[in-house]
Amino acid sequence: QLQLVESGGGSVQPGGSLRLSCAVSGVKLDVYDIGWYRQAPGKEREGVSCIWRSGTNSGYDDSVKGRFTISRDDAENMVYLQMNDLRPEDTAVYYCQLDYECMGLGNHANYWGPGTRVTVSS
Repeated sequence: QLQLVESGGGSVQPGGSLRLSCAVSGVKLDVYDIGWYRQAPGKEREGVSCIWRSGTNSGYDDSVKGRFTISRDDAENMVYLQMNDLRPEDTAVYYCQLDYECMGLGNHANYWGPGTRVTVSS
């Protein structure tokens, strides 16, 4: 059974950095595209970034482009999100999710992990 466990969140000041991790189990990660989503207080869940199974391409929401970097380690079934120059509007619970051609279809998944909370404030 698929399990997704996010970690690495925390509280940071604006301009700070965090590195989120996603541990995937129950499936072999190397056959999937996978992305990061986030849900801010009072807002709908939105796609943040996605990386194709080949690792040769990735995409980012405009709000994080140039600040966040997604990466994957298929040998360890891990996905990462390096977040730099964090802003208060990045405050949200962050989730990883399997996707299809990084089209954001993972947002319709029935199963989600616990997420990891990121708070950016002064």
